[in-house]
Amino acid sequence: MNDNFDASFDLVMKHEGGFVNNPKDPGGMTNLGVTRKAWEDYVGHAVDELTMRTLDIKQVKPFYKKRYWDVIKGDELQIGLDYCCFDLAVNSGTGRAAKFLQLAAGISADGAVGPLTMIAVNRHPAEELIVKVCEERINFLQSLNTFTTFGKGWSRRVTEVRDKALEMSNGNG
Repeated sequence: MNDNFDASFDLVMKHEGGFVNNPKDPGGMTNLGVTRKAWEDYVGHAVDELTMRTLDIKQVKPFYKKRYWDVIKGDELQIGLDYCCFDLAVNSGTGRAAKFLQLAAGISADGAVGPLTMIAVNRHPAEELIVKVCEERINFLQSLNTFTTFGKGWSRRVTEVRDKALEMSNGNG
């Protein structure tokens, strides 16, 4: 078990930013990377714009741990790979993160990180999987019809995540 959630969370927050409600973004109203729908699901009731505008880091950290880190088994992944998959899960969903990890490890992609996935993942160096996961991620993002609007930022994010994840996996992060 590793202890990389706090560092990974801080890195994700550097990419997520504050309140936005871009009509071109299918996620809609978002603050600190948390969509209104996801927050409503998490808290179990509807929320208004003021609630979304006033979310803070302390409130959303447990949300990220439960909804993303724990789902992709971040505590069980190799250092660096955990951050790589966590950031992907936040940006594109836990199912996609699991599938890209499974494809990188050379196994059938069912979208859930379970014992067989962990066995396959642990047969590979973290650096190899980080590179492959990030390649899958950028290919996916380039296929989206919103890439022309958001692609430059997404591409920069994937590059930064890959580089930082590799640095972490080598004990320099």
